[in-house]
Amino acid sequence: MATETRGDAATKDKGKPGKKRTSPILFYRQVVAELRKVIWPTRHELVTYTTVSLIFVVIVVAIVFGLDNLFSWVVLKLFG
Repeated sequence: MATETRGDAATKDKGKPGKKRTSPILFYRQVVAELRKVIWPTRHELVTYTTVSLIFVVIVVAIVFGLDNLFSWVVLKLFG
């Protein structure tokens, strides 16, 4: 059976009681510690990423708008 081929991974959690919940204070400390590890972008990088994202979105909107108008024109010519 499939459960027999899993090895230790399938039997690791058997018999273990449920994990205790962490306190809100400990959770907050852990979040702050993880946020200190983050490499935050510089202002120049942030402006560059935002500009590239906005330009990409504008291009995709233009393509979808053009295709929508083309398909609606074709449908009106065929059926209208």
